[in-house]
Amino acid sequence: MQDETGVLAGDERMLIDGELQYTSSGAKFDVIHPANEEVAGQATDGTVADMERAVAAARRAFDTTDWSRDVEFRHHCLIQLAEALEAEKERLRRILVTEVGCPVTVTGSQIDEPINEVRHWAEHGKAFQYIVDNGVHDTPLGPAHRKIVYEATGVVGAITPWNVPFYLNIAETMPALMAGNTVVLKPAQLTPWSGTELGRIVAEHTDIPPGVFNVVVSNANEVGAALTADPRVDMITFTGSTATGRAILAAAAPTVKKTMLELGGKSAHIVLDDADLNASLPLAAMMACVMSGQSCILPSRILLPRSRYDEGLEILKGAMANFPMGDPWTPGNMQGPQISEAQRQKVLGLIKSGLDSGARLVLGGGIPENLPVGYYTQPTLLADVDPNSQVAQEEIFGPVLTVTPYDTEDEAIEIANNTIYGLSGEVSSADVDRAFRVAQRMRTGNVTINGRSHFGINSPFGGTKQSGLGRRNGEEGFKEYLESKTVGMPPQE
Repeated sequence: MQDETGVLAGDERMLIDGELQYTSSGAKFDVIHPANEEVAGQATDGTVADMERAVAAARRAFDTTDWSRDVEFRHHCLIQLAEALEAEKERLRRILVTEVGCPVTVTGSQIDEPINEVRHWAEHGKAFQYIVDNGVHDTPLGPAHRKIVYEATGVVGAITPWNVPFYLNIAETMPALMAGNTVVLKPAQLTPWSGTELGRIVAEHTDIPPGVFNVVVSNANEVGAALTADPRVDMITFTGSTATGRAILAAAAPTVKKTMLELGGKSAHIVLDDADLNASLPLAAMMACVMSGQSCILPSRILLPRSRYDEGLEILKGAMANFPMGDPWTPGNMQGPQISEAQRQKVLGLIKSGLDSGARLVLGGGIPENLPVGYYTQPTLLADVDPNSQVAQEEIFGPVLTVTPYDTEDEAIEIANNTIYGLSGEVSSADVDRAFRVAQRMRTGNVTINGRSHFGINSPFGGTKQSGLGRRNGEEGFKEYLESKTVGMPPQE
């Protein structure tokens, strides 16, 4: 909270039923700035009782107000919110860097783009056809004129992670709101302020009615669990680990809740033998280090043709060795700390497991000597990685690339598909048609070819296998928050 470019704490309060408030006991928990390991501020430590009140408010707002039926009003409220977020975006940027440690240089995708997405969903939802004429159909009981009606699902519980918290708070709640649902947001414990600030701005600068949007922050896991199990909640949307996703599915099963899950990833980058290595591999190195490797879609497994293996390793090594890492407040730095000491130790432990299983350390592998304070991890490059080893199978969520050689295209595809995950992938080749054929054989929800990103607000995004259920973004993503109702009636004369 010192100066215009330094640490800034966010709002401590939750938003429940239109009121910004502390938990009744007054309990709070600390929020640590990952770059200096110091307490940057606090947030109210919500309880299961707080969550139950938030769900009750959301249920009442959905059942007794016109929110789900008034598209124009929803559009009005989301445009208000977008304008308010734009006015406060530099404050939000400082708070994000404070609680995440994300370098200020790369906050555009985490602050500016999500604000634009609020406007996108406002316009998308306003233009969406909620009633679609399905035509006249012959039936044994006579001709039936059918219409498809799209209606809001109900109360949506959104549980978000800490790696890109402001973006995901927007991505998981704005289409839900614009579709006519009411929402209870449970932000991650490590990054509560990206949620509390959103709640504050909703309360202070929009006409969103009480109960329509609620934010409950807590340092206790049982508070999020109470949201997933509550029978008054109709849908859970969650981004996070596959292990937590499994628990959410189990908790949602007794009430058969709709679930949308974006879970872990272990994406492979297949570099074909005709690829321009000097174009593809420096970008691969950058993607491993930006956000400190804390990205679910990171193509962390590099598969190189054996004929070009040594050449590729040298290019990766050079790019990672010179990557700008350090204080997230310093412009130009693009890799900051891990989110916490626990996360750093997880990363270091997986690196060690790779070395223990026969991998070769080409670069990094530890804590940078010039950054003794803060949860920093060296950019790390592991070669000769066994594709069945732990480091090649488990999501690392750190600035680590594993490199494995292959002999044939079929072998590369087999290695790429040999995990429980299927979120993303990448292919590099001088022949785009060849790359596309390989991409079609990868069992993932998304594939990038030659650095052209698959990710965008107009394109569906999500995983296969144990990387999730459902899709965000695009028309498919908006419809996830709606239920379709088919109505049959006599044809009109």
